[in-house]
Amino acid sequence: MRPPAVRLVWLGRLQYADLLALQERWLRRLQAEPGPEPRPRREAGALLVCEPAGPVYTAGLRGGLTPEETARLRALGAEVRTTGRGGLATFHGPGQLLCHPVLDLRRLGLRLRTHVAALEACAVRLCELLGLRGACARPPPYTGVWLGERKVCAIGVRCGRHITSHGLALNCSTDLEWFEHIVPCGLVGTGVTSLSKELRRHVTVDEVLPPFFVAFEETYKCTLVSEDSPN
Repeated sequence: MRPPAVRLVWLGRLQYADLLALQERWLRRLQAEPGPEPRPRREAGALLVCEPAGPVYTAGLRGGLTPEETARLRALGAEVRTTGRGGLATFHGPGQLLCHPVLDLRRLGLRLRTHVAALEACAVRLCELLGLRGACARPPPYTGVWLGERKVCAIGVRCGRHITSHGLALNCSTDLEWFEHIVPCGLVGTGVTSLSKELRRHVTVDEVLPPFFVAFEETYKCTLVSEDSPN
C-alpha cells in the first residue's frame, strides 16, 4: 500500500496574515471532502511552510497578552495577533521556520496527541541531522523541543473535526531579542535559543528545509508531493 500523500507548499518569506488566509482555504477544502474512506492517492492535507516576513507576536486560546502588553509590543514595530491555536504567547519572525500542517488525522491514522508528539519528533530528528545532539521533547506544560532549559522549537496546534492547523516554529537564525519582551509560552525561568546559537554558525531556513522534509516523511510515514504555487 502506498503511503498517504501530503501536499508540500513552500511559500518563501510570507506575511503571517497571508499564511493564516491560506491555512483557512486548506481547512475549508479538507472539511468539504468526505471522510477517510480509501481513495487512490487521496492526499491527507497540506504542509504549509514559510519564513515569516516580519515580526509578529501571537497569543493562543489561553491568552497570554493584556491590552497594555499588546500596545507595548506594537510600539516595538511588531504585529500582534490572537490565534485559535493552543498555548500562550510566542514570537514569529525572520530566520524562523514556520510550519503549519493542515491534515486530516484520520487519513494518517493519528490522534491529536500523537500528532503533537510527531511534530516534536520532527524537530528533534532535524537537530540530529544537523549534528546537534541533546534536543528532546518534555512533558506538559513544556510542549516543544528543548536543549536543556532552552526552547528551540515552539509547538501550538488546533484540531477540529479531525483536521489540524497551526503547528511549529523552529528558530534557525531568529533574532532572539524579540523574545525578551514576553514570557514565551508563559514558562517563567526558561530560555529560548536557535540552531545558529547552538551550532555557533549562521543557519538559514533554506538550509534546514531539506532535512526537515526528510524528518517529516519519516515521522508521519507519508510522501510529500511538491507544489509550485499555493493555489
